[in-house]
Amino acid sequence: MALAVRANAASVRPVKASRRSAVVVRADGGFIGSTTNLIMVASTGACLTAARLGFAPTVKKQATAGLKLVEGSNAAGVLSNDPSGFTIVDTLAMGSAGHIIGAGIVLGLKGIGAL
Repeated sequence: MALAVRANAASVRPVKASRRSAVVVRADGGFIGSTTNLIMVASTGACLTAARLGFAPTVKKQATAGLKLVEGSNAAGVLSNDPSGFTIVDTLAMGSAGHIIGAGIVLGLKGIGAL
C-alpha cells in the first residue's frame, strides 16, 4: 500500500494503489508531419545522399584500413545503369544505416525528454 502525506498535517493515511495504468496516445500533427517521421526521413536521406555522391562506402568504393575510400572492383557482381555505380545493394545498406541512425536519434531524444 502506498502512503499519502498531507502537507499541513502530521498524520499519515494509507491510500489504495490502483493496478491500472493510463495509456497516453499523442498525435503531434499527424503521422506524415510528426517529428519522429521527419527525423527518420532526414537521416535515411542523408545516408543515401552521402553514398550516392561518393562520401560513404559503396560496392564500387571500398574503405581501406585508414578509412580512405578507394575505387575498387564491383565485388557484389551487381550491375547498375547509374553513372556512379550505385546499386540496389548500396541502397539497402545505406537505407538500413540511415534507419539505425534515425532510431538512435529518436530514442536519445525521447530519453532526455526532448521528444
